[in-house]
Amino acid sequence: MTVPSLNVAIEFADLVDILLVSVMVYTAVVWIRRTQASLVAMGILILGAVSLAARALGLQLTAWMLQGFFAVFVIIVVVIFQEELRLRRRDAGGTLFDPADILAACLTDFARERIGTLIVLPGKQPLQRHLHGGIELNGRLSLPLLKSIFDPHSPGHDGAVLLEGDRITRFAVHLPLSKDSRQLAGVGTRHSAALGLAELTDALCLVVSEERGQVSVASDGQLRRLDTPHEIAAILQQFRRAQHPSRDTRRAWTRVVRQNWVEKLASVAIVITLWYLFVPGSRPTHVTYEVPVNLQNLPADYVLEEVSPEKVDVTLTGATRDFYLFDPRRIGVSVDASLAKLGRRTFQISDDNVLRPKELTLESIHPSSVKISVRRVSNGGEAAVGPSGG
Repeated sequence: MTVPSLNVAIEFADLVDILLVSVMVYTAVVWIRRTQASLVAMGILILGAVSLAARALGLQLTAWMLQGFFAVFVIIVVVIFQEELRLRRRDAGGTLFDPADILAACLTDFARERIGTLIVLPGKQPLQRHLHGGIELNGRLSLPLLKSIFDPHSPGHDGAVLLEGDRITRFAVHLPLSKDSRQLAGVGTRHSAALGLAELTDALCLVVSEERGQVSVASDGQLRRLDTPHEIAAILQQFRRAQHPSRDTRRAWTRVVRQNWVEKLASVAIVITLWYLFVPGSRPTHVTYEVPVNLQNLPADYVLEEVSPEKVDVTLTGATRDFYLFDPRRIGVSVDASLAKLGRRTFQISDDNVLRPKELTLESIHPSSVKISVRRVSNGGEAAVGPSGG
């Protein structure tokens, strides 16, 4: 029996489809791990497997009940994890992780509360010979830490904070003052210190005026005002890319590839399997098998000598996935030869003569009839009967 090959063509749209769904599956896997929902996920997978088995075995009631369960699955998840979702949403709204976002939020709050602030981000040029005083800290950047440093009652609130990456390395640092009276008209000592360092180095200096509640930035010997948190974040991102372009790109790609690589690989494998089953697998296809012809109910006093042809081509139609794990040995062509004793030697093959899985439809049979040659056996001897006759 010939086993045909099923070729599946993958197009560009299919690759995009697989990538997008892989991202969604990976997000779900990470969420399940972080919310400790592995038992729930395992239960859902088991129910999904039971549902597929019920459909394959024709367990209609079980399949119908599980179909109803999955119809309200989203509601069930929201009810079970409503507290967890609320906490996650609150964290997402109130907790920032990128230093640029944290700093932009801090400066916006300080401007609204009119807390005088001076923050220095070093560039590629050394700063030490331009800095005076200061206290070593090496603390992680956060809004509470900056508020405690720039609190008006803090001894170090009048100095500058030195920020390297996401670490506050020093505070209460004194900077050289600028003498550019044109740019410094109407501003205070903090702006003069920020512009003074920006004139001598490639550092980025951020200032909040406690009198006006405005945020300004000094870089490349220029002082200008920043009006929105988005503008602040954009300046910070641009500065970071300018200082460490290759390193940031390399680190980003390293994180993408290496972080949670097992979950990412598993997500892609799951999605490829699902795609293979449900995308090309749902497309209709037809496959032709070469199947032997079997005779049944041949009268006891007849002996079969020949079947012509011995095999016929049976073409079946169905969804592509129905052929993936299909065993061609499940196909059979049987002809009822009980009428041979009445002289019939040619038998038509119809749909009723073909044994096949119920999900597959018979498209054609070629040839659609077979001839048999039998020999009659009697007590007094044998009489040969050829294939002629109706």
